Amino acid sequence: MAETINIAKMAEKLSKGIFMEFLWGRMEHTNINWSCENQDKHDVKTHPSDVVFWYDEPYSQSRTYVNCDLKSYAKGSITATKIREAIESLAKTLSCAEVSQNFSDTYIHQDVSPNIQGMLFVYNHDKEYDNEFSKILDKVKSEDLDIPKGSKIVVFGPEDIFWLNNVHHEIIHLRGGAGLLPERDFCKFFYPPLIRKKNVQPDNAKAATLEMLTAPWIILSYTNPKKENRKGFVVFMRKRGHTVDEFLYLIEYLVHHHVIKSGHEVTIRILDPHPNSSPNFSKAKDQYIADYEGGEEFRQILDAIDMGKLEHIRTDFCELELSRQ
Repeated sequence: MAETINIAKMAEKLSKGIFMEFLWGRMEHTNINWSCENQDKHDVKTHPSDVVFWYDEPYSQSRTYVNCDLKSYAKGSITATKIREAIESLAKTLSCAEVSQNFSDTYIHQDVSPNIQGMLFVYNHDKEYDNEFSKILDKVKSEDLDIPKGSKIVVFGPEDIFWLNNVHHEIIHLRGGAGLLPERDFCKFFYPPLIRKKNVQPDNAKAATLEMLTAPWIILSYTNPKKENRKGFVVFMRKRGHTVDEFLYLIEYLVHHHVIKSGHEVTIRILDPHPNSSPNFSKAKDQYIADYEGGEEFRQILDAIDMGKLEHIRTDFCELELSRQ
């Protein structure tokens, strides 16, 4: 029994570390079961909340609450049947959370407009899972799920968690050993004004949203008080830089939203760079200069971008340490 409890704690501890660096809040109460509001339909008496995270939305006056189902599975336990069952259970949980006074009293802050979402966090604790997790998800028909309108379930599989864990460790490294990033109070994730949208909570909406964490890149911005409040950006790029177009699209995005400009520090980090990523980046810069007539001055700005790789990190847990917590 103790071994089972410790295995379950692995996903909880890992998720806490990861999402803290993405500036999420974490509600105090964990591993809570609360009453089902539709027991006849759901065929259960209670719903679980392993942990509930929260963050403020950048483009609306709302606060997102992420109800999490944290799974710590060995390779052989990651099956289509188990994942389907977990997603169905989480869908029912979301359906009741929308109307549950019990859930609201436990997790929802006063005077906010709540937006409740679900997350299935599938951690492979023996690190032997080498199949395509996406093929398992393809077998789950979303139209059959009882998900409230406006809500969604995000599933982070082993590869996603490996990616997010490496980004979170790189942020710690850049803040500590590398000395590039200042303390968290001077950092926030980047949300530019969009067509018909603007960041309506720039002071509160500092966290990486679920949408950003599932996007091709994650962008962290900072103002460094030790460098005359110099502004900088770190771009964590999930794609490998396999083609010139991957970098050209990124450059166009960063220039359009005034990230790449004179006076800004820009750093790009790639988890698993393609062998041709460096020459592809150089070709993308050449093509951008040629297409947009940026001139040599802008080339100097592009050449000042620091591009490198994230070190591969796999988090291991000591069961003895977990049992003492």
